[in-house]
Amino acid sequence: MNIRIPAFIGIIAWTAVSCADTKSPGTAADLSLTGTWKLAYSKMIKNGDTTDTYPVKGQEMIKIFNGSHFAFFQHDVSKGSDSSTAIFGSGAGTYVLSGNKYEEHLQYCSFRSWEDKHFTFSLSLQHDTLIQRGIEKIDSLNVNHEIIEAYIRLR
Repeated sequence: MNIRIPAFIGIIAWTAVSCADTKSPGTAADLSLTGTWKLAYSKMIKNGDTTDTYPVKGQEMIKIFNGSHFAFFQHDVSKGSDSSTAIFGSGAGTYVLSGNKYEEHLQYCSFRSWEDKHFTFSLSLQHDTLIQRGIEKIDSLNVNHEIIEAYIRLR
């Protein structure tokens, strides 16, 4: 009788795992955003012209997600020792992910005029790379362009 209980539990566990509902590969829904991601490249598309905006020599950027918030940090790798290349930029806020639809509410930003803005993007996953794509539009700043950002998972 004691052998039947572990065997029964094993069968139940195997059944639960093998019958689990799976999502189609390559969607952001397959992925937990939680963790740290490093920006690999970014592009801006405005009026049909595409500009590579990252990588920038001597700079790096990361984006961090928990279950409800995001934060990004960009800085120079020379640690600010050269005033001509010293840079630091950051932002944070809340996000909602529904399928591949990713919505950010930017609450804090070192570029203060971007604070309290909402942006909607689509996310996709290609292996360990997260692709974020969408429109950044802020009428008061005459900002209206599409961005494409690719992040590699660090943790």
